[in-house]
Amino acid sequence: DAAKKFMHDGEAVGELCHSTKLDSIDFASVDAIFCCGGHGTCVDFHDNATLKSAIESMYAADKVVSAVCHGPMALPQCNKPDGTPLIAGKVVAGFKDSEEIAVALQDKVPFMLESKMKELGAKYESADDWNSKCCVDGKLVTGQNPQSSEACAAAVISILS
Repeated sequence: DAAKKFMHDGEAVGELCHSTKLDSIDFASVDAIFCCGGHGTCVDFHDNATLKSAIESMYAADKVVSAVCHGPMALPQCNKPDGTPLIAGKVVAGFKDSEEIAVALQDKVPFMLESKMKELGAKYESADDWNSKCCVDGKLVTGQNPQSSEACAAAVISILS
């Protein structure tokens, strides 16, 4: 229903079609970053120096960093100001290894997100496959899968309110 509502919102679709390039954003002037998912992020977000810099600067400035589904693929490359992995010790969610296997794309992604998060010392949490799970740890908001999108968006709005 949310996707249908979006597709019938001409203004929202227009904004999406004319999005701003990441490297032209002054992240000092924004309050949050939200990395949406989809398998395209496995290429676009992974090993992306511009996105890494944006996330690290937002986190260091105590601003909201959020990601859902495959969006958290951007997080393993990021570090806290002390040089440790950004997600180390943080309660997080992201696309589950079992969900990746269920869609038969485990050999197409740069790494299995759940396993990588755990490897970096994150406190990974999940719901059953294809159920919503949103984790909020301070101003870090992460979600497991597409079903978690609305919960993550609501959590970000709540933090900003």
